[in-house]
Amino acid sequence: MPASPSADSFHGLYLAHHGWLSGWLRRRLGCSQQAADMAQDTFLRLLCAARPQPMEQLREPRHYLVTVAKRVMVDHFRRQSLERAFLEGLAQRPEAGELSPEERQIMLETLLALDAMLDGLGQRAKQAFLLSQLQGLKYVEIAERLGVSVSSVTKYVASATEACLLFALDAGL
Repeated sequence: MPASPSADSFHGLYLAHHGWLSGWLRRRLGCSQQAADMAQDTFLRLLCAARPQPMEQLREPRHYLVTVAKRVMVDHFRRQSLERAFLEGLAQRPEAGELSPEERQIMLETLLALDAMLDGLGQRAKQAFLLSQLQGLKYVEIAERLGVSVSSVTKYVASATEACLLFALDAGL
């Protein structure tokens, strides 16, 4: 069965620019293995995009690839930062040693999913939501801690809850 035009154009884009993108990433990351992984992740993101950009219509394919690659790098480093903070937090809790590797992985995946759900919200909205949901603080306590009004906390938590619900709907959860 012949390949579709979009598959041919994607394949052409990959062949024409994969080496260049890997080099661009290697210069920024200083690690050829990490650059190769991120180059693959960049093309995978293009391939799996919900509304893919028609490859044959790209005027500046390298600019487009750099934009996507930068997003891949940001996501990677954010995930790495979350994992590091998670592991540091676990190390400070004596009962954390009782968790199995599977439980740790489930907790980390839940944390990453929550971060994805709250992506795009302001820092205060994230903080208010997490203080409410994870620490069980009352809105008055959150308002005092953040130095804002209770009505602001109500708005922050409502917008974060809405973001979570929309994420769950989009993900088919």
